[in-house]
This record gives sequence, structure tokens and C-alpha cells, in this order.
Amino acid sequence: MTAQMTTPKIFDGHNDLVLKLITGKATAEGVRDGLAGGHIDLPRARAGGFGGGFFAIFVPSPAGAFRLEDFASATYDVPLPAPLDQAQALKVTLEGVAAIEALAAAGVIELCTTVAQIETALAGDRMAAVMHVEGAEAIGADLAELEGLHARGLRSLGPVWSRPTIFAEGVPFRFPASPDIGGGLTGAGRALVAECNRLGIMLDLSHMNEKGFDDVAALSDAPLVATHSNAWAVCESARNLTDRQLRMIAESDGMVGINFAASFLRPDGQMVGDVPLDMVMRHLDHLISVLGEDRVGFGSDFDGAVVPEAIGDCAGLPALRAAMADHGVDAALMEKLAWGNWMRVLRKTWHA
Repeated sequence: MTAQMTTPKIFDGHNDLVLKLITGKATAEGVRDGLAGGHIDLPRARAGGFGGGFFAIFVPSPAGAFRLEDFASATYDVPLPAPLDQAQALKVTLEGVAAIEALAAAGVIELCTTVAQIETALAGDRMAAVMHVEGAEAIGADLAELEGLHARGLRSLGPVWSRPTIFAEGVPFRFPASPDIGGGLTGAGRALVAECNRLGIMLDLSHMNEKGFDDVAALSDAPLVATHSNAWAVCESARNLTDRQLRMIAESDGMVGINFAASFLRPDGQMVGDVPLDMVMRHLDHLISVLGEDRVGFGSDFDGAVVPEAIGDCAGLPALRAAMADHGVDAALMEKLAWGNWMRVLRKTWHA
């Protein structure tokens, strides 16, 4: 593996490593020294030029994870779990905050709240980490918890994971289907958007349905961002973005991180890992055609999905860079896609 293949470092829009710590499947020291499975640890990040990204805090449903067989039919509509209890969600979310702080204490990450901190971390040996909460179940209607999470380092928030919340509705895992499913923001959701704008917390629209997306677009004064979503024109999953949504993101000068989850890449919607990297390039081409070169990056969903076997884990990112180079992506565009576009949109969103 050459130095050229591992640069530029990739700053990534979404990973679920923290869930492994919350559920006891990994420790901060294990992530530092190397894990037997999963997609991310520090040795593999260094080997593959994975510079870090948005580390999601996700509260799993009591019934557990979805099964791969849920995504095995030619068409599917996976039932969504019930809404979560706020007190329990807050407990688990604070465990996730503590897990991120433990990763920092173990020398795995630099917890970043400014673009300058991210850029410094990308030049070093630790992963740059932005604290993200995926699904705002821990936050009550009065938003009292939001400022405390912000003080601990929260700088990115998804009002929903696909479960409904008091703020909005998410899209179910449905194929083929459009994201035009369910209602828009509630009154509490509109207040949440305003408070995130005030605090400089980026709003992530990746799991939000179309009406909620439109409501955020009408209310927010920040760029529209979907941290880990793909092009509906290539894969007709409810989780992907239509061209109309992409044009709204472009008009706001926001961006989209390409998701490596097989079921959002493959035109047949299957969660099967034999996805050629040409398929990632198809999404890349379509997103650039609508958004432009300055509004596309990556949002891998590492440790949260089945990813292309050609990548495998974060140590396999040189294969992605090679595929982009073979596809005609030059050095300047490679820098933008790898990390530069994320820095651009964060400068426009954060207050520091």
C-alpha cells in the first residue's frame, strides 16, 4: 500500500462505532489497539487513510437490530420500531457521550467542535471526531437537554432515525418507494430547527421523510445536509434523495455524503455486499450532476451496514480512491470529495 493510495484522508459523514461501545461489543482500548471485527479501529484507520468524521450516538430499539433477511425480497417494507421513551433514550445517549469521551481519553480520537480542530486532527495520528446524535429521542419538547449536549460537544443532530419522534417522522426501510411518506415537522420540530440554528448544530436530514425535509428547508438558515444518503434516481429506496431534494440541497449550498450501505447503492435494493465500486461511481456521477463538485462527500455508515466487499472496512479505502482515480477524478476533486467539501459546509454551519 503506497502513501499515495492512502491520501487524501477521508473525513466521513457517518459511522456507528459508538454503538459497539454502548452495547459492550468493544472498548476504547480495543479500538485503539485493534478489533477482531467491525469496520473501524485506529490501526485500520491509519492503514486506510480514514481521517475520522461524524461519530453517531444511536439508541437501539428494545427489539434489537433489523435482520438481513428483511432486505432479501425483491420488494420489502420493514416495519419501524415504536417510538422510544425519552428518559431511557437520554440515559443511552449520555452513555454514548461518555463513550466518545473515553475514545478521546484513550488517544483514539480528537473530539472537534471547530473546523480548525478537524484540520489539525486530520494532519495527526488520531481520528477527527464530530459528535452526532442520530434521532433526537433524548431531547424533550422543551429542548432543555439540547444545550447540555451542545456543551459536551454535540455539533450535529438528526431529528429522526427512521423511528418517529416528537419532532418529525422518518422514512421506513421500504423498496421501491419514494421518501414521500408521512407528515412534516411538529411544532416541537420547528422549535428544534430554530434552536439548532441558534447553537450552530448541523441538522442531518438523512432519515427524514420528504415533508419533514421540505419543512426544514423552509425554516432553516443553514445549508441542508444529508450525511449518509444516496441518489434515488440510481436506487429507488425510500432512504435515498430525489432529484427535487438534491436541487434544494444545491440551492442551500449544502451537501450529501454517499452511503456505502449496499441496499442504498444497488438498483435492486438488496443488502448484499457484492457491489462493484462502479456502483458507487454511478451515485457519485449523479450527485455531482445535480449538486456540483463542491457539495458531495462520503458518509460510509461503517459499523452500521453491509458495505461493498471491495472496500470491506476503513482499511480498504485505498480501493475507493483507486476507483475514483480510474473513473477520472483528478487530485483537486479527490481532495474536495475526501474532506474539503465537509469543511466548507461546516464553516457555513458552525459558529466557530
